[in-house]
Amino acid sequence: MKLIKAIKLIIQDVKVIQYGYFPDSRGFFTEPFRKSDLSNYVEAGSISGKEIVQINESFSKTGVMRGLHFQWNPYMGKLVRTISGHMVDMFLDIRKGSTTFGKIAMYDMPCRDADNYSEWIWVPPGFAHGNFFLEPTRIEYLCTGEYSPGCEGAISPLANDIDWSLCDVKCKKMLDKLIANDLLIISEKDRAGMSLSEWEKLSDSENFIYGEC
Repeated sequence: MKLIKAIKLIIQDVKVIQYGYFPDSRGFFTEPFRKSDLSNYVEAGSISGKEIVQINESFSKTGVMRGLHFQWNPYMGKLVRTISGHMVDMFLDIRKGSTTFGKIAMYDMPCRDADNYSEWIWVPPGFAHGNFFLEPTRIEYLCTGEYSPGCEGAISPLANDIDWSLCDVKCKKMLDKLIANDLLIISEKDRAGMSLSEWEKLSDSENFIYGEC
């Protein structure tokens, strides 16, 4: 795995990991993932030593928004990349006691053939995760916990008590444009997710304490 660098985002427990291609006249070759390399990559932060136990793939049409999802028992950290298309990733801090609790941030992750690298975003347990798509997009995410339907939750990305102040301005404008032009496609289940305050009042929210999950 040709690791290039790890990028700290505005909420620093979420990291972007760039990995390179080996190009030649035919195209390129790359290793998107090698467990031993990431386990020894100190700059990657909390992903070090985590075991990948499930791999998911999804395809989304232009304007689709998914999330904001999270899980406990077992916790599920996600390593996410764009295979083709244009994803904007979203992560909401739900760790009680965190200085960024209730704040959401975004990272723009288009896939472009002209680039000589690609990226993973590591979203550890303690964050409600989602994304939206600006063109038809296929993504892959490697998970550190198997899906547990009895221990999952969702906060609606349209909840009015989410704090968007940390969001990249460009990404927020792209989302606002989709909403303003009535182009946002979201499932009824995700739209009807909890507000942050509703989630915070539930006893299950105690599974996400800063420094413990």
